[in-house]
This record gives sequence, structure tokens and C-alpha cells, in this order.
Amino acid sequence: MSRRYDSRTTIFSPEGRLYQVEYAMEAIGNAGTAIGILSKDGVVLVGEKKVTSKLLQTSTSTEKMYKIDDHVACAVAGIMSDANILINTARVQAQRYTFSYQEPMPVEQLVQSLCDTKQGYTQFGGLRPFGVSFLFAGWDKNYGFQLYTSDPSGNYGGWKAAAIGANNQAAQSMLKQDYKDEITREEAVQLALKVLSKTMDSTSLTSDKLELAEVFLSSGKVKYQVSSSDSLSKKLVKFGLTQPAAEAS
Repeated sequence: MSRRYDSRTTIFSPEGRLYQVEYAMEAIGNAGTAIGILSKDGVVLVGEKKVTSKLLQTSTSTEKMYKIDDHVACAVAGIMSDANILINTARVQAQRYTFSYQEPMPVEQLVQSLCDTKQGYTQFGGLRPFGVSFLFAGWDKNYGFQLYTSDPSGNYGGWKAAAIGANNQAAQSMLKQDYKDEITREEAVQLALKVLSKTMDSTSLTSDKLELAEVFLSSGKVKYQVSSSDSLSKKLVKFGLTQPAAEAS
């Protein structure tokens, strides 16, 4: 039955479903997992790098984490070329707001404006939805630290802990069990790495398969920090998620 209604994003099926948008969400299920956790003193983002070949030159820049503005960063799951377009759009919107009002753009307003763009691609003929989901981490003077997710349909929501990408259901249920309201940033990093180690497809957790970024306040200013490979290896050993010998090799 669905085959008659899934060729365009603008046609509803008799059950009231938009199949192309649902298929876009399925595409994200094949991407590397990304986890976001809100703590009392910051937001933690952890992502799984998909290393497709040993011959591939590992990028010096990050693959899953992107800085949008001084106070907002995001983690990505899905088609990277689609994500690049949306990240550039978000960066331009954030700068326009700062230029107009001389203050950083509120996090939710930035997320909402990007989701409006995403939603447009599900409503007009000749366009396909963006095959990408985001985890947005940020801080503003109105609501402090915030964590949002958005999907190809243009929906977004605020979360205390969230997972997108492959095995996100399993990760979400683990986060639900282990998350505590007054969690510190250090504990949030430990929880995110623990959840990722149990939901990742690969057997061993190493620093080259991971990316870790944090948004926190330092001397009253918002700071975005991506962990280096060495620092990530030390954290994995410290939390007992990998063997020290493996680090040395």
C-alpha cells in the first residue's frame, strides 16, 4: 500500500503518514551514534566515528562535532553533506542576530529557526528532507545550559539526556536508568562513554573511534572544548572502559 504514497514528501498516505520523511529518519539509524547529556555545570556531547577503511587519512578536524557560535555547538548523525548545509545556515543566522542585537542568539530560537528550514523541505514538491539529526548544546542568559534534538521532520525538543543515530533506542533506555538530575560534567562524560561503549557496534572502545566535546562556563564566558585523542585515551582508562596496555600500543 505504501508504494503508492512514498514517491513524494507532499502526499499523505491514508493512515496520515509521510513516508519520505520516515525514510529520512531511517537513514539516520545507519549513522554513528551521538549522545548528549545535560549536567549542572555544562553539556557533554559524545559521538562515534565510523572508520570505514584503515587506509583513510583520519581528519584533523572533527567529524561529528561542530561549533555554530561561541555559545552553541552541535553533534551530527546522518548524511554529512546535508549537515554541512544546515550548519552553515545556522552559523549565518547566529551571526545575523548578533549583528542586529549585539548579543548572542538564544539557543532555542536558533534551533527553532533551523527546524523551520528543515520543515520547509517536507512540505514543498521537488525537495527531499534533510537526512540528518542534530544534538544542540548551548548556554544563554535566559535558561542557562540547554540540550536539544532535532530530526528531518523539523520537530525539536529539549532533553536532559538524548541519543541519535544507530542503536539510539538502546542508548536512550540506558540513559533513562542511569541519569541523575544533579549530575556533574565529569560524571556526564563517564555516563556518555559508558553508554556508547555498550551500544557501539565495535567491540573495543578507543580514542580514534570517538569524539568528545563539552560546552561549559569558564571565568563567566561560555567555552567550547573538544577533547584531544590523548586526553580521551586517559579518560577511557580512568573510567575502566579500555585497558592501559591498549593505550600504549
